[in-house]
Amino acid sequence: MIIAAAVLAATLQRVQVHFVPDEAEAVLAILDTRAAHHDVTETQWKRLFTSEGYVRLKKRESSMKRPFEDAEFRDFVLSDALLAKRDMLARTVRDWTAADLSHAAARALAYLPPNATIHAKVYPVIKPKSNSFVFEVSTDPAIFMNVDEKPREEFERTVAHEMHHIGFGTACATTETPVLNWIGAFGEGFAVLAAAGGPDAPPEWDPKLQKVWRDEMAKFDTNFAAVAVFLTDLADGRVSGDAARDRGMEFFAILGPWYTVGWKMGVVIEKTLGHEALINASCDPRQLLATYNRAAKLWQKKTGETLPLWPAHLVDTVR
Repeated sequence: MIIAAAVLAATLQRVQVHFVPDEAEAVLAILDTRAAHHDVTETQWKRLFTSEGYVRLKKRESSMKRPFEDAEFRDFVLSDALLAKRDMLARTVRDWTAADLSHAAARALAYLPPNATIHAKVYPVIKPKSNSFVFEVSTDPAIFMNVDEKPREEFERTVAHEMHHIGFGTACATTETPVLNWIGAFGEGFAVLAAAGGPDAPPEWDPKLQKVWRDEMAKFDTNFAAVAVFLTDLADGRVSGDAARDRGMEFFAILGPWYTVGWKMGVVIEKTLGHEALINASCDPRQLLATYNRAAKLWQKKTGETLPLWPAHLVDTVR
């Protein structure tokens, strides 16, 4: 889907996104000092440890019950391994600073209801772990992006993916049962679709992730069946609590079924029933499986490809 200038202008009324690089800049300043063979001052450490990005990162890790100590972070910043990456890190932060976050937001909003809004801060962070994530989505949405050698285009796509999650939470109904909550995990696939820019665009940009994606899509029928069993067990009460959580989390992986099956469902619905039908179905887990089944039958007539369907019992239970 091509995002027209008029659409971009309209999204600005629904978007408030701020780029906050203070943590990354503080780390880079320390690395510059080290590269010049000077001692790092306490003022520089204070700048880092009081930066908004660092404070919120520490808060997030604490909320996850993960150890996160200033002394350990100091050792990380003083490591030779990080110093060796100084040029790459500085170049990446400069490149990301020039990213078009309004365009990323437009991609996300194109796959959300018209009342969705995206208010968020984007924090590029230099840290020991390489993961990126969202935090405090319902109160003060934050998107943390680990700084690595990722070009601006891929950075924008990843931010668009996370923005879709944030916007989804402002417009779509909350669910009250475990099975509906887990059906909502297909939102990972819809976010991939939005971040890519539509059903005809490659779902992943990074060559390594493209391979992972191809491998997962080659197992589509098997993955679909495994998720169907899991959701049916949930709906019928055969699994619950920690056991249900552990099984559901397995479908995330790097680009597991919540991503690939969700993406394929989105593509099939959009290309057979239309864009609005996809937005409506993705926003209502009670209707999503039934909408996909209807679309899959039309898809077979249109393309000749036979796709697996969700079991009728599961569809009726969640609907």
